Amino acid sequence: MNAQVKPIPEDMHSLTPYLICAGASDAMEWYKRAFDAVDCGRLAGPDGKLMHGMVRIGDSALMLSDENPEWGAIGPKSLPSSPVTIHLYVENVDDTYARAVKEGAVSKMPPADMFWGDRFCNIVDPFGHSWSIATHIREVSPEEMQAAAKMGCSEAAKQEGVVQ
Repeated sequence: MNAQVKPIPEDMHSLTPYLICAGASDAMEWYKRAFDAVDCGRLAGPDGKLMHGMVRIGDSALMLSDENPEWGAIGPKSLPSSPVTIHLYVENVDDTYARAVKEGAVSKMPPADMFWGDRFCNIVDPFGHSWSIATHIREVSPEEMQAAAKMGCSEAAKQEGVVQ
């Protein structure tokens, strides 16, 4: 290994989601509109499909490629659903949620104040990927969080005034 080359590149984190999409270039454009992503580049294969693309959302990278069943690369639209949820912290969850839904995301849960201290929502993007989006709004001690968890999420949500 070259001593001058960093094992983790300067602008990357140790963990980076890599999404397989039916239409990865379209997904990159959608993330730009819905999540203010910045396009960091694309590499097309000989067939024109996206072999690799990357966007940056906030301080984090998100890598993408087109589906390629020959390589076992299948996106959630080819499956019953996605077994993975990507969690995104943002400055204003309500604005991000509204923009994502306006751009075609399916709302699974609108923003609500949660017992663990976040204002939180769930969506599914047009490419089948599940996202939880949150803004941290208050500090909650581990003891408070544990008590609320023991009570059950629905009961804790009732006490928070999230549900009636």
